[in-house]
Amino acid sequence: MGAPVAELIRHLGIAEQTFYRWKRRDAGLESGQVPECKQLQDENVKFKRLVADLSLDKVMLQDVLAKTC
Repeated sequence: MGAPVAELIRHLGIAEQTFYRWKRRDAGLESGQVPECKQLQDENVKFKRLVADLSLDKVMLQDVLAKTC
């Protein structure tokens, strides 16, 4: 938005490397899409954790079933 990078990172309290990493990651996104993208990433993490938990439950149940038979 016209502010020098050094001033912007000082205002935000972030490292210059972080600024450029965010810039590379969010390039091409409009300002309204960034929060939506973050929300989708958070949901994805939640779903991956759910799948991992269910997979572990399945393995434990199969072990119990194998021991009882």
